[in-house]
Amino acid sequence: MILPGSIPLHPRVDSSLGMRNHTMVTELILLGIPETEGLETALLFLFSSFYLCTLLGNVLILTAIISSTRLHTPMYFFLGNLSIFDLGFSSATIPKMLLCLSGDSHAISYAGCVSQLFFYHFLGCTECFLYTVTACDRFVAICFPLRYMVIMNHRVCFMLATGTWMSGCVHAMILTSLTFQLPYCGSHKVGYYFCDIPTVLPLACKDTSLAQRVGFTNVGLSHRAQLICFFLILVSYTCIRISISKIRSAGDRQRAFSTCSAHLTAILCAYGPVIINYLQPNPSALLGAIIQILNNLVTPMLNPLIYSLRNKDVKSALRNVFPKKNFALGNK
Repeated sequence: MILPGSIPLHPRVDSSLGMRNHTMVTELILLGIPETEGLETALLFLFSSFYLCTLLGNVLILTAIISSTRLHTPMYFFLGNLSIFDLGFSSATIPKMLLCLSGDSHAISYAGCVSQLFFYHFLGCTECFLYTVTACDRFVAICFPLRYMVIMNHRVCFMLATGTWMSGCVHAMILTSLTFQLPYCGSHKVGYYFCDIPTVLPLACKDTSLAQRVGFTNVGLSHRAQLICFFLILVSYTCIRISISKIRSAGDRQRAFSTCSAHLTAILCAYGPVIINYLQPNPSALLGAIIQILNNLVTPMLNPLIYSLRNKDVKSALRNVFPKKNFALGNK
């Protein structure tokens, strides 16, 4: 049985057009990062180091949050969600890219291509909502400290987290179903290092105008939602900055400012590629790939350092998991 959107392994019969033989593709070929011929070994070493740091940093954050009851607070609950996102987002595309750079086969199965596109858009959409929820959490904590635990109770936190992941899932399901309901035949070379809508749709052997219109409309709405979220984040941190300036204790003011500045730095790192894409709607292939890699790999690697690993509570929790000399992070 052939599922909707799957690639048949035999000639296809079209009752309206008669018998038509198509060379149906059973796998796709990822051509890799544009304009990097001869740099594969250096890029493999660089990106492998980044990816290992991403995995290690985010696993440590999750370990600390799960193991320490002191970190069972709304802020660390959302940071734990962000660590899960970082692990998934980088793992959706980077392992296959590393295999290609190592000289392994550039082929990717049809199911693998579908999975890459789905998880890339699922986690990418979830990202902007997670950052927005984190900013709202900090806004409530600093602007309404006495009511913080009442407003951000367990039920509210669960609903916000569930909403972010469900919204991303629905967005990705729409785009993926529109893209892969089309038959793919003939050319099977994807001119990029992972499967995405602009690189996959041209390979379809059927009119893609409807999928492009609906799909790109959905992507456009997603980009607008990202900009709205970014605007809400900036408004939240503006209010936070005003509230911090009114704190009388210099020590409390410094701690609040340090925490929020770290969060804002991570958000700017995440939204930087989006802003660059808007400033240059038709960037070169190499620039586009660099922006994607920054978003897919570098930002998830920096998030643990920016958000948590410099935090005293997190370091204390990790010392309890890895006592004494087995794990030394040093004091801030």
